[in-house]
Amino acid sequence: MNLTKKLSLILGALVTVLALAACGSGAGTPATSASAPAASGWSYTDDTGATITLDHKPERVAGFADQVLSLLSYGVQPVAVFGRVDVKNDPRFAGYDLSQVKIVGNAYGEIDLEALAEAEPDLIVTAVYPSDREGTIDAKSPYYGLKDLEQQKKILDIAPVAAVKVGGKGLDVIESNAKLAVALGADQAKVDADRAAFATASTKLTAAAGESGLEVTVMYADADGIYLVKPEDEPQTQLYKSLGVKLTELKPEGPYYWDIYSWENAGTVMSGDIILLSVEGFQSDDLKKQATFAKHPALQAGQVFPNAYSSMDYSSQAKLMDQLAGWLTESKKV
Repeated sequence: MNLTKKLSLILGALVTVLALAACGSGAGTPATSASAPAASGWSYTDDTGATITLDHKPERVAGFADQVLSLLSYGVQPVAVFGRVDVKNDPRFAGYDLSQVKIVGNAYGEIDLEALAEAEPDLIVTAVYPSDREGTIDAKSPYYGLKDLEQQKKILDIAPVAAVKVGGKGLDVIESNAKLAVALGADQAKVDADRAAFATASTKLTAAAGESGLEVTVMYADADGIYLVKPEDEPQTQLYKSLGVKLTELKPEGPYYWDIYSWENAGTVMSGDIILLSVEGFQSDDLKKQATFAKHPALQAGQVFPNAYSSMDYSSQAKLMDQLAGWLTESKKV
């Protein structure tokens, strides 16, 4: 597997802080909320600048797991979902009823197009990642979660696609997902309540970060070495840095998104008091077998915490920030 493809596949895995599940009920009418008024037409401009116009508000929505989770958090029920991993075993969906949701993909880019078409979506939602710090969207690359442009074209033949840009400021990504949810019928009062809980959690995280003074290393590891996230390039880490969390940042400039270290040079990545480790790739026991990393103080102190996927919505992020605040409070400087 070449490096570009490998980095594409692990991109979604290296987002900060544990999100074992978004809470709430999955019951409800697909892609609507009880208080949403009927509309004779619908228009939406997504984060790529594309405007989607339909003769009615989408009532049947399908999409990539990350965006579907955000919609679910606001009460918008999908008709179909595809993910990077087995959706039924994805812990983020644990609080939702998926009995009426058609699962059409359980691995990156492997989507059952026939099953997706049978779900008859009015709209498909997914993500698009910028290719640089300027936020450039590469038109020659498919949307995130899709195998290639040929597959993307076939998906567009099924239904229009609305893409959320996952890059830049974390708060912008959260607000973009909320905006899409409201456009699809989410209750504005629910969004406002989640935003208020998010503000409370933000204040709590800022206080914990300031009081502890601990440094957090966010990373993925495998047989080839360590992939250290660039805090300003990943929306979640950007958000937490803006709230005062000290993050390992060895080379702010240079290559976009990742600093990559072979195991020979892994000792460079040893300044953190806490390690947030991707749930994919190597885990703590694997790290302890690496001679150049086994003596990392955070690893020795048992201050390694799982860094699972998360969805960028107010509710999920509030829970993540509460979790991180707890880790900062309970851990010690090493």
